[in-house]
Amino acid sequence: MGLFIGVTVLVLLMACLCRTGDRTELTQPCGGGGRLPLWSSSAGRGGMSRQQALNLWVCGGIYVVLAALSACRIASGNDYWVYTNMFNLIAQGRHVSSEFGFNALVRLMQFFFGTEGYSYLPIFGLFSLLTVYFFLRAIYEQGDWFLGSMFLFLMNGYYFSSFNSVRYYLVLAIALYSIKYVLRGEYLKFLLWILAASAFHKSVLVVIPLYLGANWLAGIRLKRWHYAVGTLLVLSLVFGRDLYRFVIFKIYPYYENSMFDTVEYSLTNIVKCLGTLALSLICYRTSIRDCRRNRFYFFLNLGGLALYTCGAFIPEVSRVAYYLVVPQIFLIPNLLRGVGNKSLRRLLTAGTALAFLAYFALFLRSAYDVNVRLLPYLNWIFN
Repeated sequence: MGLFIGVTVLVLLMACLCRTGDRTELTQPCGGGGRLPLWSSSAGRGGMSRQQALNLWVCGGIYVVLAALSACRIASGNDYWVYTNMFNLIAQGRHVSSEFGFNALVRLMQFFFGTEGYSYLPIFGLFSLLTVYFFLRAIYEQGDWFLGSMFLFLMNGYYFSSFNSVRYYLVLAIALYSIKYVLRGEYLKFLLWILAASAFHKSVLVVIPLYLGANWLAGIRLKRWHYAVGTLLVLSLVFGRDLYRFVIFKIYPYYENSMFDTVEYSLTNIVKCLGTLALSLICYRTSIRDCRRNRFYFFLNLGGLALYTCGAFIPEVSRVAYYLVVPQIFLIPNLLRGVGNKSLRRLLTAGTALAFLAYFALFLRSAYDVNVRLLPYLNWIFN
């Protein structure tokens, strides 16, 4: 646990040096309507300012720390040995339930590193390098307040949880990265990235209608019939469970009547969505009403709340809901920075930080659980 806490503190100290507010501009920036480039420089056209150079060095250092901790792990995560067994089955040419892109990449790594002994370590290492890269690049490019977004990324346990479910967290990182293309209106690039990610975990395909729908809602003035349709969609989750389950089990037949086929409410995620909603309502006029980007994140949070409260019958509902709630790491800092009253801003920021620190403490405490097994941390260098 001490190592996890130490790495978290180190990364956050490094993140204090990174400033992205003057560089991160997506389409329809808050308070304006023009299309601005993602990369802007105060040093002139084609140049790089001193701060931007420092940003790149800081992000490089953070990447080395996070990627190294993840890539060097061994037997860390409750599905670590499940994946090694999957690697063996792929090497033997036997059937596995994973997608073709994942299987092909594993075969390619086995071609170079073999299938005997510790040949699974480079495979885990590659997934670690890719997952951290896409998460970090998404935070750097889309986070107006880099420190705030990185703080929430770590406090929510997203980074440490990526030690488990390596396929899912890779596509989650790619989905988060692909949001910039939705906000820019570059929909073909968005679709290509998501289709590529679906070759590793097909659940990511749900973000195509979800992200595009949220972006459409963010760009229009809502009318009464929009609220009516939204209400009907929520009611369909309540009264149309059998239909949804039929569709889900056609896609994932092995989930039916399995240990995952249960109705469980994630109270912590519901509370986080409700807290984000409350903060959004407090800051609606200053940070959401005239900011398409924040409106996009706002609708994603609403969707996540609806899933966690009315869609708990979905097996492993967080596999879908995380695509909607992880962008909170961009929305919450944007909301806090938009509070005009200095005293209120400090109060809300301190309250938010304390709440997520408490959540992180609970997360670390649960990391020893046999169903999580992120702790104790072992690595192939010293253990």
